[in-house]
Amino acid sequence: MPVESRLIAHPCGPLRGEIELPGDKSISHRAVIFGALADGMSVIHHLLEGEDVLRTVAAFRAMGVPIQRDETGVWRIQGVGIDGLGEPMDILDMGNSGTGIRLLAGLLAGQPFFSVLTGDESLRSRPMRRVAVPLARMGARLLGRDNSRFAPLAIQGTELIGIDYISPVASAQVKTALLLAGLTAAGRTSVTEPALSRDHTERMLAAFGVEVEQNGLTVAVQGRPRLRGLELTVPGDISSAAFPMVAALLVPGSEVTLTGVGINPTRTGLLDLLLEMGADITLLNARAAGGEPVADLRVRHSRLTGIEVPPEVVPRAIDEFPVFALAAACAEGETVVTGAEELRVKESDRIRAIALGLGSQGARIEELPDGLRIQGRPEGLDGGGVAEAFGDHRVAMTLMVAGLAARHPVTVIGRANVETSFPGFAATMIGLGGRIESLTGERA
Repeated sequence: MPVESRLIAHPCGPLRGEIELPGDKSISHRAVIFGALADGMSVIHHLLEGEDVLRTVAAFRAMGVPIQRDETGVWRIQGVGIDGLGEPMDILDMGNSGTGIRLLAGLLAGQPFFSVLTGDESLRSRPMRRVAVPLARMGARLLGRDNSRFAPLAIQGTELIGIDYISPVASAQVKTALLLAGLTAAGRTSVTEPALSRDHTERMLAAFGVEVEQNGLTVAVQGRPRLRGLELTVPGDISSAAFPMVAALLVPGSEVTLTGVGINPTRTGLLDLLLEMGADITLLNARAAGGEPVADLRVRHSRLTGIEVPPEVVPRAIDEFPVFALAAACAEGETVVTGAEELRVKESDRIRAIALGLGSQGARIEELPDGLRIQGRPEGLDGGGVAEAFGDHRVAMTLMVAGLAARHPVTVIGRANVETSFPGFAATMIGLGGRIESLTGERA
């Protein structure tokens, strides 16, 4: 087995220091996409250079968009306009990126050429009909495995017609896929959600000069707008911040400051939940970056209390529930999460993966059909075992954080490449005082 396939996280002393988080993954994807569709140059600072975003970069390069990174890490995208994309000569491989494949499916449905989207084994098992069905209503010609349930997706681009779509799920990926299709469609395209999902698309479209109509849970665009190139800075990813944040809360004596973190209200579900549990988290130096609210977060070790998670908060914390479950497992009292069935169709079945993974380390955790019931252990987890990450980068990082706070080391197997979303995760935690190594003694 390769060295990198097994990591061991050791209990550690207080975590201390100040760190800058990688750029937000959701915003980075959108910056590349809208920069490519704009007229003129876009200059992007602090773009996440994880594998998912780099797959999106590669896809647009394959469609003829000049994209360059300079030696200082600044990215320049020479936009080709709404009508300027070219037919790719090969299949577009989106790796493990659900965001990449779903958003591009929407965009490519209205382009005048043929394209094929695929990904790794995990991505090819994730549901695609949630975008394929409404795109077909717009006139899209899209085919995939099992009646378009799964990738690969073959798309024969065609002229689309705007629709008013009422989505059965609160999903920023579905909403954005349809709005991207709407940019090339005739007439108006609107999406109404059952609850508010993250609104990075709406904010960024407006920043690129597109008129966006918003009314409650409905967002709409008119077809054939012109986007203007711009310069923006991607905020730090609050989903990445979740891991050092929870680590600092759980390891006694810790105090960590996370700088430049995006605090978009549609993304702060985890922060709100941790504060309700009694977390000592202070927001400092609030400001704006790239049209998004940003702040520094000072996090200190805290005794947490279990809560019942309101279902309406779930969409605002959907990516952070694995590490939230760890915080709940070390809190006093019971925590209940329901209405989170979306977790079953992420990179893994995250409800099952986190129940098994944390359960193997001593957490008292019960799997529910749409969530978890967790009986907290304020004395902390035992650790000392082998935990399976099921090829899911967020589950893997959660289990590594568990090892830092447990009484005995945690060995993580079946881990995915955490560079997908948090480049340098292990090095970041080691820099704060954590201990994460390979079983051969090499640092991760």
